[in-house]
Amino acid sequence: MELISYPKSRFIKVKCNKCKNEQIIFGKSASEIKCLVCGNVLAIPTGGKTKIKAKVLEVLE
Repeated sequence: MELISYPKSRFIKVKCNKCKNEQIIFGKSASEIKCLVCGNVLAIPTGGKTKIKAKVLEVLE
């Protein structure tokens, strides 16, 4: 029997605090993520999990 390993990273649906745009981001990003509409910073990389500056709506699996 083979074991299947699942990734520990997730995609996260967030809402921009400035313009209320909803956007899907990666939970372990390597670069700063900005809102596609207004350019507000949504998330900052930390070397591991991303520090999210926006409102988290849902974690996608």
